[in-house]
Amino acid sequence: MVDVAKRAGVSLKTVSRVVNGSPQVQPELAARVQEAIAELGFRRNHLASALRSGQQTATVGLLIEEIANPFYATIAGVVAETARAHDTLLFTASSEEDPVREELLLRDLCARRVDGLIVVPAGYDHGFLRSEAERGLPVVFLDRPGGGLVADTVLLDNRGGTRAGVERLLAGGHRRIAVLLDSVGVYTMRERLAGAQEALAAAGLPYDPALVREGVKDPDSAAAVVAELSDVDAYVCLNNRITVGALQELVRRGSDAELLGFDDFELSYLMPRRFTVIAYDTRELARRAAELLFARIAGDKTWPRTEVLPTHLIERGLR
Repeated sequence: MVDVAKRAGVSLKTVSRVVNGSPQVQPELAARVQEAIAELGFRRNHLASALRSGQQTATVGLLIEEIANPFYATIAGVVAETARAHDTLLFTASSEEDPVREELLLRDLCARRVDGLIVVPAGYDHGFLRSEAERGLPVVFLDRPGGGLVADTVLLDNRGGTRAGVERLLAGGHRRIAVLLDSVGVYTMRERLAGAQEALAAAGLPYDPALVREGVKDPDSAAAVVAELSDVDAYVCLNNRITVGALQELVRRGSDAELLGFDDFELSYLMPRRFTVIAYDTRELARRAAELLFARIAGDKTWPRTEVLPTHLIERGLR
């Protein structure tokens, strides 16, 4: 701004008024300032201005697990849409399911003085954000609850969704039901597994650990497990990557075993055989979290709340 003032032959205060859109500047002086700005390539530092004035920075942070995953890509897109509607810039980062990386990224976003955070937790302890929250930084946990911090949370009915799906399998006469999941260390996996176990227990069926396979992380490992467990009559896959791999193996060997998968996925209705998905509205999940965040930024001081979105069963496949 000092350079612009020298080039335009005006005071620093005049440059400040022009940059901030004040009408209290003579048109001729304003034109000289704008010309100097164009010549020097001056850009206003919005963050520095906000820090100096104590105002908000018009930025928010979103921490997700993996940007390449369609689920998280949809969440990022919806949060970005909501941020634009509030004239706010969104910073998005990926923790890659690493709690250490998660903490580093969240501390970095706080250092950038964002006005709020939406976090898909990777770790269990978010107490390191408590001092920021006490200073007024809104935090919303999405898809999984945080730990060590009382904050708004938006979740899916993971347990109820899987329970309803397994109940349908049981009503169809299926008794040897295998469950494939990533890791019980992940909240959503634990809840979905618990829902399946509740349905089996309610039907009086014993829990068979041999039919529960953990560490299934991608389509290839899912296909391998399905090939190994060829003597079951139904498979429950606790995310859509697992469902895709299981579906590939069942089609390959022409099996008519039932398949239930948590999470819908693109073009699922075109798959070459029938199966059931536990579906939900990903956009609504993200929209709820974003609206909660911006309500807090606008001054909502009510007690933090938890919202749980429903799931529903949908038949997919061509036949």
